[in-house]
Parts: sequence; C-alpha cells; structure tokens
Amino acid sequence: MGDAPDQAAAKTATPRAPVTIERPVPTKLDFDRPYMARALEAVDAEHPEGTPGYNNDGYTVLQLHVHYFDRNNDGIIYPWETYAGLRRVGFNVILSFISALLINLALSYATLPYWIPNPLFPIYVSKIHKAKHGSDTGVYDTEGRFVPNKFEELWTKFPKTHQNKLTFKELMGMTAALRVALDPFGWIANKFEWSLTYLLAKDEDGLVSKEKVRGVFDGSLFYQVEIARTNKAFSERQGKLKK
Repeated sequence: MGDAPDQAAAKTATPRAPVTIERPVPTKLDFDRPYMARALEAVDAEHPEGTPGYNNDGYTVLQLHVHYFDRNNDGIIYPWETYAGLRRVGFNVILSFISALLINLALSYATLPYWIPNPLFPIYVSKIHKAKHGSDTGVYDTEGRFVPNKFEELWTKFPKTHQNKLTFKELMGMTAALRVALDPFGWIANKFEWSLTYLLAKDEDGLVSKEKVRGVFDGSLFYQVEIARTNKAFSERQGKLKK
C-alpha cells in the first residue's frame, strides 16, 4: 500500500528523483509566515525582524542591495559610483573597474525609465526589479521582495561540510544547480555575482556564512565591511603615529 493521501501530500523528497533527497528543503521554520515575501526586511530563522538597527527607509530588499552604491542618494547609480563602492569594500582597482563596467552594462537598460539607451549606463534604483535575471536563487521575487523560505532553502540544499556555511566549491555547485534551460546570460550572471559574494564575504577559514550572505541580500554587509575597513585603517594609522 502507498502512503495515505495526507502523508503523500506532505512528502518533500522521493527516490524516483534522487536530487530531491540530495537537496532537502526546510520543513520546520519557527518564525512567522516564512512563505510570505517581505518588502522591507531580509527575514530568516535567526532574524525574524530583519537586520537590527538597519534603516531601510522604505526601500525594498532588492533596492537596499544596490542602494549602498548610490551615495549621493539621487536614485541613480553610474559606473563610477559602482566602482567607488566596490573599492570601499576592499576590491582592488582592476577587479572593481571590470566589475563596475560589467554590472552597469548588464543592468542599466532594463532599469531605464525610457526606451532610448543611455551611453552612461545608469542603473535606476526604483526600477532595479526589472533587472532580475533567470537562473538565480529566487530569494528576490519579481518585485524585489525577500522570500524567507527560498533563502532558508539555500542552507538545507547546498552546505555539505559545514552547517550554515558554504565553501567556494559548494557555491559554484549551487550556481550550477540553479541553472534553467536556454539561459546563458543567467548562468554567467549568477556565477559572477556569487564569485564576488565569496570574495567579499568569506571568513578567514574560506567559508561564507549564512549571516553574511543575508547581509549581501539586504545590503547591510557592504556598510559593515566598509566600517570595519575604515576602523582598521584608523587603528593602523594611530599605531604608526605612536611609534
């Protein structure tokens, strides 16, 4: 006899599709409505209210993800602003230049409020949801909201060696697992984005933690890294002056 209808309906894996066993989904999330997309906060099991003390000022989580690079707060991010932001969080000149060029070139047109391309390749923060590409995690929905259960899925499906942490190999395995058919732009964009995330968020042990990845999704990690680098530079300078 097979499973009773109510039992079968609750199953999340089956031997006939081994991948459903290899990549389990979370079945018990002890916070309020994990299935509900959140416009303003990146919510997970450890942070049911979002990032403490982080003022979202009414931006969606996807808008927060890019807003760090809009330092003059005019709602537009030009390539030189992307470059400056990448430098502030520690990327070198060459990687920052190439990344800024690629990011703005890839995302600009989809976010423009008009049909004519802009040779300066601006990204409009208010329309960043239009630049969402395929083969991604699904943590952002098509309007730029944060979907908690999709975020939690990353941490049941892909870490194989450490709980709530990913190695670079596991990150690349994740990007391969997320690929959808006939989407070469999405395949490349996802690997590029997660490679930058790894370089930014990896710990001294070479692992990327769940909390730091969440900080990338809502943009709070960018500010944290900049502050830490500024404080470190200040301390080093003070130490030199005392000698």
